[in-house]
Amino acid sequence: MDLPVFRYHPDPIASGSIVASEVQCVCCDQRRGFIYMGPSYCEAELEEALCPWCIADGSAHEKFDASFVDEALFPDDVPSEVVEEIAFRTPGFAGWQQEQWMACCGDAAAFIEPAGHAEIRARHPQLEGTLMMHIVQDRGISGSAATRFLTSLNRDHGPTAYVFCCCHCDAKLAYIDCL
Repeated sequence: MDLPVFRYHPDPIASGSIVASEVQCVCCDQRRGFIYMGPSYCEAELEEALCPWCIADGSAHEKFDASFVDEALFPDDVPSEVVEEIAFRTPGFAGWQQEQWMACCGDAAAFIEPAGHAEIRARHPQLEGTLMMHIVQDRGISGSAATRFLTSLNRDHGPTAYVFCCCHCDAKLAYIDCL
């Protein structure tokens, strides 16, 4: 069975937000072979309990009043219908602190993956300068300490870079999060 298509999270398996699993979905009561691993914001306990289809069609949002990304995290220029699509019908991702959803060209960007320095070097080398600028300007780290911070980025253990791609101009965007 093919996974649903998520415009703003095009490969949720590669990002780790959806994994192969025989767990039964608490929304549709089916075992579809995949389960959502990201955050769910609602009163019900939905950790590792929803299939991607119930997220995509909005039934998980309707049944549990669940959102998968905090709606307050979006820049003001992102249209409300896009915010709703991502918050209510798109798999989110887990960050170390409060997740951010990047935007470009007046639209939300597509989440690609959490990345460490190895993934940045291999798949997104154009982001090294952007991330270094973030480390120096936003974190106030400079010189060799900034280089050490950049090379310490780790997909699984933090600090971690979160990579996005603009849906219009294909620009790569990223931010860094850590404990």
